[in-house]
Amino acid sequence: MTDFSSTGTSTRALPLNDQTETLEPVEDPQPAAAQPAPAPASTPRFTTTPGQRTALVVLVGIAALAVAFIVMLLVGVSSESINALAVFATPIASMVAAYYGITLSIQQVRSERAEKEKAIARADAADAASRETEVWAAQMESGLRVAMAQLTAARIGTESVTKAAGTPDGFF
Repeated sequence: MTDFSSTGTSTRALPLNDQTETLEPVEDPQPAAAQPAPAPASTPRFTTTPGQRTALVVLVGIAALAVAFIVMLLVGVSSESINALAVFATPIASMVAAYYGITLSIQQVRSERAEKEKAIARADAADAASRETEVWAAQMESGLRVAMAQLTAARIGTESVTKAAGTPDGFF
């Protein structure tokens, strides 16, 4: 057992005139991990929706085609420049179409997953309701059996109870 009576530390006695001094709380600096880092206000955060990204890809594709068309006009319109424009424009159009198709597929998969989650939730709710119904039915059957036993013990006819319960003959 530890003896705290003689700790070796001396206590300080204040003179009567110093007893009126006020104590001010000292703020202890918290560790850096406990303090949240202030968010930089000068750096705006840009978020885009899938529709905005698709529009951006289409605009970049159109801009690339416009640059290619301007280059063709500067070089001079000839059959070779038209063929070069076609060679340059076909992959751009293909990439834009592929991006749109992939984005549409991803959106469909996302919506199908959401529908799946909703269907699973509905199935779980139906399963829980089914279990509750089974428990309720078992309780009602138990109560009916007790009532039938009491009626039989009292030598009271139970034919009307059996008919009202809708049970087959010999159930009780």
